[in-house]
Amino acid sequence: MRADAAPLLECLSVFHSRDADETGRFLGDIGFRFIVEGGRSRAPVDTRLNGAYFPSLWLGYTQYGPPVTIRTASRDDFWIQLPLRGGIEATNGRQVVACDARTAAVTSPTGERVIHADEGSARIQLSLTGPAMLRQLAALLGDWPREPLELAPAIDLTQGYGRSLAHYAHLAIAEFEANGQVRWTPPVISQFEQLFMTRLLLEHPHNYSHAVRRHERPISPRSVKRAIDYIDAHLDAPITVADLVAVSGVPGRTLFQNFHAFKGVSPIRYLRDQRFDRVRRALLGATPCETVTAIALRWGFAHMGRFAVEYRRRFGERPSATLAAGQRGAVDPRYAEAMQAQRAP
Repeated sequence: MRADAAPLLECLSVFHSRDADETGRFLGDIGFRFIVEGGRSRAPVDTRLNGAYFPSLWLGYTQYGPPVTIRTASRDDFWIQLPLRGGIEATNGRQVVACDARTAAVTSPTGERVIHADEGSARIQLSLTGPAMLRQLAALLGDWPREPLELAPAIDLTQGYGRSLAHYAHLAIAEFEANGQVRWTPPVISQFEQLFMTRLLLEHPHNYSHAVRRHERPISPRSVKRAIDYIDAHLDAPITVADLVAVSGVPGRTLFQNFHAFKGVSPIRYLRDQRFDRVRRALLGATPCETVTAIALRWGFAHMGRFAVEYRRRFGERPSATLAAGQRGAVDPRYAEAMQAQRAP
């Protein structure tokens, strides 16, 4: 991002001030100590905290103007810092990470955390609530964790899950800037939260990684069927890993490993595949007043551009073409036969 680039998420402003004392009071009320590093810069304070609050997650944009230090030891959330411009250094206990375009910093609520932000710096911040992360970890382990969860302090943003998480964060911000939070229905919110928590706990190193990845006893086809039956019955509602663990009766990691063995995909991918299929059915059976956007939102898809691209990749046509075909009664008989076979006992 250029040094003169406009702030992100101005449509979701939480706090804006050009006064250091006012900024300090606001941040102090939510557990942070704010320090302007005097003598290093004459840049004016221009604090902008923009973002969206979800039940288990905050996605926001942060800038201060001059070089600052932010300290806290009283919060229970996990942070991911994605730099946009300028230098940012994150300290968690004795671990120090210098953030840049290739590296995100991760901090855990296991001691004092310090963020040093250079003059003119800006970042995207993801905050995952402590209770939600522990519930997700317990679901994956099949048991409540006995020690505090500590995530490794850095994420490589150039490849793998790190690159994917940054991509999804930027996609969500683009959606907010285009449409606000209007399209973020409960299934969409749940899917977004589950994506970040599950990928962090399954793919990012932490002090429970070995336990999470340990091979468990094979899951029975009956348990897989319980999970599938639950997904199929709740496609229009938020579904979490904890929900699937509860109905299947096995730890989450076992569920993921063996869902792959029996279905060839993860439970989350199966859920997404089924929602795409329901969207297609709904488009083919839509009334004249229904739209692609309304139907996609109903089944948990908020980012219309990405939805349209993936829909076309899956079904070989634009969702608008499916809608038009359904409304004029021109349904491909091969698809109708496939749907009928799929519904057969």
